[in-house]
Amino acid sequence: MYNWYRARWLVDRLANTLDKSFGRHPCIDTPGGGGHFAVLADGNVNCAHTWNPGERSIQPPTHDDYPFLYLRTRTIPSLYLITLALILGAALVGVRAAGAPFREMAGFVDLFFMGAAFLLLETKNIVQFALLFGTTWFVNALVFGGILVVVLAAIEAARRIPVTRPGVLYGALFASLGVAWAIPPDSLLSLAWPLRLPAAITLAFAPVFFANLIFAARFKSVASSTVAFGANLIGAMVGGILEYISLITGYRALSLLIAGLYACALVAHRRQRVADTSTGLAKAAPAPVLEMAAESSSEP
Repeated sequence: MYNWYRARWLVDRLANTLDKSFGRHPCIDTPGGGGHFAVLADGNVNCAHTWNPGERSIQPPTHDDYPFLYLRTRTIPSLYLITLALILGAALVGVRAAGAPFREMAGFVDLFFMGAAFLLLETKNIVQFALLFGTTWFVNALVFGGILVVVLAAIEAARRIPVTRPGVLYGALFASLGVAWAIPPDSLLSLAWPLRLPAAITLAFAPVFFANLIFAARFKSVASSTVAFGANLIGAMVGGILEYISLITGYRALSLLIAGLYACALVAHRRQRVADTSTGLAKAAPAPVLEMAAESSSEP
């Protein structure tokens, strides 16, 4: 490995990775002695200088759940936070300019949580497929294409089969998320490619299917599609921001966050149904009262 590295600790991290992988100190060549440009090689060759960890033993990225080579500690850099805040601000301005008043979005809080959870789910699938099949444009195309097909299948299923019990779909969604969290993606690497692909598709796209069944059934009943979609879009932007929590927790923990967001969507949906029912009863109540008043006024 050779590159012009921005910091000495990164050289030490890569050298330590070679050390842990091959069981011997790697060769190192730093022309000029500055340490920013370095050539690292397996120590099973004759070399003039061998890397010695000393007190510079930087923990290597030893597992695929946390593959952030250029991040020294588990934190979100301040530059990322500033950029994400600007992106979220631009999204809010854009949605409001498109004609979706924020006050009217209060009735679509569940769609907000669905948008945030779904974008996190999509991101997790991209990372999982990259681990199993390589980081290529073809793999990304497989993920996005698969998600679009599953979304279309869920829409067609919701159009033909009335969803009368959303709680059952939420239960299936939570079960599929639990299975996806319980089975580490790298455990599928031992499978042959013809078995690995269907296993990965099942783990990745089963939650996507149930999530889109829930979304399609909910979106079909909204009174204002513009406001509902605006709430969902803002949720998706928030989900994109929450993705960067993986810089602290790793990618596997995102499954728990996704489940939590969908749980919030379920609670918000049930509260909205109760509120709508109460509003409907309140509107219907004056009619009998007026009838009784009319009858009493007509009596001698």
